[in-house]
Amino acid sequence: MIRVFVGFFTSPVIVEKSVRLREEAGLFIHGKWTQPQNLHVTLQFVGEVDRSTLAELLKTTQEVAASFRPFRITYKGLGVFPNPKRPRILWVGVDAGAGTLKRLARAVEQANRRVKNIRPDTKPFHPHVTICRMKRVDNRKLKTLMKRYQNFVFGEEVVNKIALIKSTLTPEGPIYAPIEVFHFPEG
Repeated sequence: MIRVFVGFFTSPVIVEKSVRLREEAGLFIHGKWTQPQNLHVTLQFVGEVDRSTLAELLKTTQEVAASFRPFRITYKGLGVFPNPKRPRILWVGVDAGAGTLKRLARAVEQANRRVKNIRPDTKPFHPHVTICRMKRVDNRKLKTLMKRYQNFVFGEEVVNKIALIKSTLTPEGPIYAPIEVFHFPEG
């Protein structure tokens, strides 16, 4: 069995700014910070699959990629899941391009409904990049940080590909490796 999700890795522009944020917030946010090479947008978390299901997922991911054109997104602001009173996940949001990203996630989820044993996500898709899984946090300082960063632009990039990504859990944190990358057709 292989643990997988459909998504794409972010560009280096967001990496640099998220590292600076970590340096600033590391004194009052304690948890597992996402390694720079692991920063990504998940379009659909699939979970554990066998080899035959993996082959079907590669096919549906390729079909979805062929139906989209490259588009620009802007990473902007900070947020938390599940809510500000009980923050567990700190994330960078997507501003410009969020609508297209939602359509892309919906297309992935709908295509994967045809794959046996794949369940749709129960939570609605919210475009974001997870930057920290928080264990302990000073909520007052977190609120101040989020306010300071609410209009901060972390960067922008062109989304021109998606991938089926393998997720291997280790005690040091997850290791993500693209199984196959599918580029959107140009023009």
